[in-house]
Amino acid sequence: MPADTVSVTGWGRTAPTAARLVRPRTYEEMVAAVRECGARGGIARGLGRAYGDAAQNAGGAVFDMTGLDRIHAIDADGGTVLCDAGVSLHRLMEVLLPLGWFVPVTPGTRYVTVGGAIGADIHGKNHHVSGSFARHVLSFELLTADGGIRTVGRDTPLFDATAGGMGLTGVILTATVQLQPVETSLMMVDTERAVDLDDLMARLTATDHLHRYSVAWIDLLARGRSLGRAVLTRGDHAPLDALPDRARRHPLAFRPAQLPAAPAFVPEGLLGRTTVGLFNELWYRKAPVARTGQLQKISTFFHPLDGVPHWNRIYGRGGFVQYQFAVGYGQEDALRRIVHRISAHRCPSFLAVLKRFGEGDPGWLSFPMPGWTLALDIPANLPGLGAFLDELDVEVAAADGRVYLAKDARLRPELLAGMYPRLAEFQALRAELDPRGVFASDLSRRLNF
Repeated sequence: MPADTVSVTGWGRTAPTAARLVRPRTYEEMVAAVRECGARGGIARGLGRAYGDAAQNAGGAVFDMTGLDRIHAIDADGGTVLCDAGVSLHRLMEVLLPLGWFVPVTPGTRYVTVGGAIGADIHGKNHHVSGSFARHVLSFELLTADGGIRTVGRDTPLFDATAGGMGLTGVILTATVQLQPVETSLMMVDTERAVDLDDLMARLTATDHLHRYSVAWIDLLARGRSLGRAVLTRGDHAPLDALPDRARRHPLAFRPAQLPAAPAFVPEGLLGRTTVGLFNELWYRKAPVARTGQLQKISTFFHPLDGVPHWNRIYGRGGFVQYQFAVGYGQEDALRRIVHRISAHRCPSFLAVLKRFGEGDPGWLSFPMPGWTLALDIPANLPGLGAFLDELDVEVAAADGRVYLAKDARLRPELLAGMYPRLAEFQALRAELDPRGVFASDLSRRLNF
């Protein structure tokens, strides 16, 4: 089967490593690839949207799963789909929205595969209502290190280890997913400003339960009385009777807009403190003080950046780090301290969002926990960034919080067990299932798990 030695990075375009990229097209080829992956092992990779090094494997094999992309069966009455792990959420939306079904959870991009969605146990703007992606997976087929294929059902140790397990228990081949019914492909969106962090947190706490989807863009360069000012956006799937007559002719149409791709070369420093500060000021001021019931396309509400192919290039050749952490309810002071430190450090992030998580998910290494999560993009060449983020890691760990492994490329291994209390169970099951270390990644070697 095709295999080339290539340089592989995450979406942040940092820490590249060379690996053999294997492109299986059948389950039989996938089994052969696992059996022949060599001493450095292999790791599955979807569309490359993990920001860090979770889908890299220096000196080993990387399995490109996008060739396994069939939709096998759709139950249009019960709302389930059986598909290959290499099917993207974008493809599911194209096929399922005309039938009145939507994916149960989507992150900020629809260009992730179903296998990646399970392996990272992705979350979206609806975690406070719907939990993470794996909560809606009924079963999956898993290719394990011995070359066998297991059908894995919910409420089993192997299911809970694989959900959020970053591909280290095996290669997901197919999955059956429960879907979300919708009447239209439009969203009803409410937007409002929050004047500072405390105002934002109070608004989220008081009214999150009234909406299925909720997220806040936050200005992390604002200081003083404006520290943490934000634009809060909430949404729900629009019912048919909310649409104007013209839109009712094709209520389930899915036609995402596409802009020109970001250029291959972008000058270094384009997204510095001055330019990002100006953007943040304009973005905050142009947002309505309060607006309700605006109709938006699903692609506009959930995936605005997908309209710009290769948008990650705008950070230049140095790439960027996405730092995402969560702290529990009752740790609001820790969140305030961290936001203050980010602002004081003048981190130029124009993509910073704050959300509330609901109940924790069953995955042993799943990221969401009941509490608050903040994600921000930072140019990787910002002076002193590594040491600064190390300090934030310590503060997050001291608050019994955690960082998101699907976006990480730099966490120190000694902090991992405290952030993920079920790590030892994961390691024990993995050692039993894969004693030779067939499945490995740059992430697993860096963090020694």
